[in-house]
Amino acid sequence: MKKMTNDHEMLEEYDFSGGVRGKYSKRYEQGSNVVVIEPDVAKFFPDHESVNEALRSLTTIIKRQRRTEVPM
Repeated sequence: MKKMTNDHEMLEEYDFSGGVRGKYSKRYEQGSNVVVIEPDVAKFFPDHESVNEALRSLTTIIKRQRRTEVPM
């Protein structure tokens, strides 16, 4: 792959002519959290919605368990 002469990190095959500047800036301002999931776990979650749904279910269980625990 050939590199562009004016930017040594960009390959000539990259085409950003249809890109929109700042397309995700509002979402980024609201905050983002990237978590890398190991492949053996990721095979059970096809998308971010399924991951979020599973984690919300888990947090419900954790909250319920904490309420029923009796302090020593």
